[in-house]
Formats: sequence, C-alpha cells, structure tokens
Amino acid sequence: MPNPTSLFCLILAVLLGSARLGANADFNQAETFWGANDNQESVITNKNRAVEAAIAQDGVKRAQIKGFWEFEYNEGSAAYDKEADATPPRERETLTEQRDANAQFNLGVMYDKGEGVPRDAGTAAKWYRRAAAQGLAAAQAKLGMMHAKGKGVPRDAGTAAEWYRRAAEQGHAGAQTNLAMMYAKGEGVPQDAGTAAEWYRRAAEQGYARAQTGLGMMYGEGEGVPQDFGAAAEWLRRAAEQGYPEAQSVLGVMYGAGEGVPQNSGTAALWLRRAAEQGIPEAQSVLGVMYAEGEGVPQDDKTAAEWFRRAAEQGIAEAQFNLGLMYTAGAGVLKDAGMAVEWYRRAAEQGIAAAQSALGMMYSKGEGVPRDAGTAAAWYRRAAEQGYARAQTNLSVLYAKGEGVPQDYVHAHMWANIAASGGEKIAVQLENLLKEKMTPLQITETQRLTRECVRKQYKGC
Repeated sequence: MPNPTSLFCLILAVLLGSARLGANADFNQAETFWGANDNQESVITNKNRAVEAAIAQDGVKRAQIKGFWEFEYNEGSAAYDKEADATPPRERETLTEQRDANAQFNLGVMYDKGEGVPRDAGTAAKWYRRAAAQGLAAAQAKLGMMHAKGKGVPRDAGTAAEWYRRAAEQGHAGAQTNLAMMYAKGEGVPQDAGTAAEWYRRAAEQGYARAQTGLGMMYGEGEGVPQDFGAAAEWLRRAAEQGYPEAQSVLGVMYGAGEGVPQNSGTAALWLRRAAEQGIPEAQSVLGVMYAEGEGVPQDDKTAAEWFRRAAEQGIAEAQFNLGLMYTAGAGVLKDAGMAVEWYRRAAEQGIAAAQSALGMMYSKGEGVPRDAGTAAAWYRRAAEQGYARAQTNLSVLYAKGEGVPQDYVHAHMWANIAASGGEKIAVQLENLLKEKMTPLQITETQRLTRECVRKQYKGC
C-alpha cells in the first residue's frame, strides 16, 4: 500500500502506545561510575506522549489488521448451505449431466468440503468451472478463489481476477470484494486504488461487511477516494455492527484517538473488547494498554497482562514487549526475570527497539540470563541503530567503561552526543562528564564521527 496517513499512523500509535522501559536501563550500574541520577519512569508510560511520538513514524504495515488483505476463500459455501438439500451425491451426479448449473456448483462444494464424497480440490474445480461457464455467479466467484489460492488448479492471479470480474458484474458481493482487493494490491490486475474503491463500494452498499471495512479503510487512508475520517468511521461502524471483528478493532482505535468520531475511551474499549474476544490480536494488545492505564476501563494490571498475553502468543511484538515489562515489574503477574527475558527476546527479534534495549539491560545486569556485557552491547547497538536514544545512551556507558566493547571515550562521547540530541537528558550529563576526560583532539574527532554517524542513519557507527 502507499504511504500511511494519519488514521493508520494513529492506529500504530495506539498499538505502540504501550509501556516503555524505565529510564534507568543500564544506569543502575552506571551511577557508581558517573554519579548520574537515576531517572525512573513508570512501567506504563503516558499514552498521549507515545501517540505523539508514533504519529511521526512511518509504519502502516503494523497498523493494518492482520489478515485483512488476505482473500476471502470461503465465498460460495454459504450459498451451498442455503441451496443444498438432502439430495444424495449420486442423484446430484445425474443432475450435472443435465447441465444444471446449481447442481454442478453444489457438487463442486461437496468435493471441495469432502461432504458425502472424498475431498478432492481438482474435481471441485472441474464442477465449479462447468457451472461458471453457464454464468452462475457463485461458481465464478468460487473458481476465482481456487485460482487465487492455487487450490485444485494452477495458481494464477490474472485468471482469478477474470472469474471474480464475471461474478462481480452480476452483483456477487464476495467477488466484488475480492476483485477490489486485487486492484488494491495490484495482483492479477494493474494496481488502481480508484477501481478498488469502486468495487468495495458496490459490495458495501449490499451490506457486505468485509467490503464495508475495506471501503472504510480506504477513506481513512485517502486511497482511491478523498480522505474522510467521518466516512471511514461510518463504513466501519456498519461492518462492526454486523460483528465483523476487523472493523470493530479499527473503529475502537478511532474512538480512542477521536478520529472521525468524538473521542470516547469507553466506546473505544467496548469495540476493542468485541474484536479482542473474537481473537483479533491487535485489539487484544490495545485493550491491554487501556487496562494498564485505566483508559475507558478500570485500571487492572492482571487483566492487562492477560490481554497482552493473548496478543503476544499470536505474535504481536508490542504486546510481547509489554508482557515482558509486566514480568519485570511484577505488575499483574508474578515478578519473573526469566519470563521477562523470553518476551523481550521475542519482541526484539521482530525489531522492536525498546525490547532490544530492554534485553540489553537484562544481559548487562545479569537478570534472567547470565551476565554478558558483550551480548548487552550487541542488543543496545541494534536498538541504537534504529535511533532509540535510551539504547544509544547505554551503549555510550559501555564504551566509557570498556564493558562488552573496548574502552573508547571517543565512541562513548559520540553515542552520548547523538542520544542527547534525541532528547535523552541523562545523556547530556554523560556527555559533559566525558568531555572532562578527553583531549581537544578527541573531542574534535567525536564531532566528526557524530556527523558521519547521523549521515549514515546510525548504521555501522
């Protein structure tokens, strides 16, 4: 998808509006070396500050609801359920010889689902094709799905799009939606947001919840239609009221942010809970943040931890990090450094800078893992290269002390300088202390290295 706009940056912001490490990180041990003040933070930070920071980030991929852009492969089964009767399979075979398109379609569904006959995707595709050739929209949509997925036929996005189009032109809402998604992604057809929006609209106006969600998201992004958060919220509401969990999740975030609807944390929590209870991991993660902060719901660390766990177990990195924080602090769960390390690691391996920094701190202090300054430095560096100021500060400390890396005041000063420019107050103190130990030539070299590191966007410094 093209660059994100504020709606989805806000969704990301709420997802990332989760707890961040306390400012002490590596300075619990650095205090004795520098005499620096320990700047404690709460386990869960103020969400508004996290939102403001995250809005400036580009991260639409994490903002999108997991799985939304996958095709809806079950289209047509509902038609079978409504139309099929108790006719035995052998009699259905006879009907097919009479070129009855409905019977051909239903027999295809039976082979597809393995009901009354052995499951056989190739045979299912054969009967779908016969019915589709006679113009049966449900069969055309199903055959499009088979080609999109490569089920029983060779995978072919172009052929899938063509069958979807035939069904869509007959008003088949599922095919219209899948065709819209293909135009949105440029699969099997040229990417065209305007055409995607038009097909979504046709299906949405028939009350099709998946299409209503897609159209709402396009209004939120301003893709293929003028950006309009009010219209986005209205289409998402229609889908949400039908119980569509992805729409409930995004609508909940919009109420939390006050985008397109009046800001209302209670309503946000209501919609997020409905989505979370249907297993949407992003909603579970955000709901965890709301319970941790007491936003729209009573503050409850135990409930927060439970929602974080559900999302974390589905791979949501922000929830994994937050659950690690809960184990570090003993908030809502028993304090357990080993479990904290496990969840930090999972989030860190997905690239969450705050988790990388937290994991570095655990190695630096030997909490939950054997103390290993070299591994601590490696994790700090990974976070520092993403511009994470706390990790840059902690890496500076390790260079100054010669722990895990060779002692090097020039690189220590460079990282402190970079962190200070990123707003890390304790890095300013560290920077001043380092200057007292350095020669004018070393300070000049630090300035050169700092400029070079910034130019390289902190990589390989």
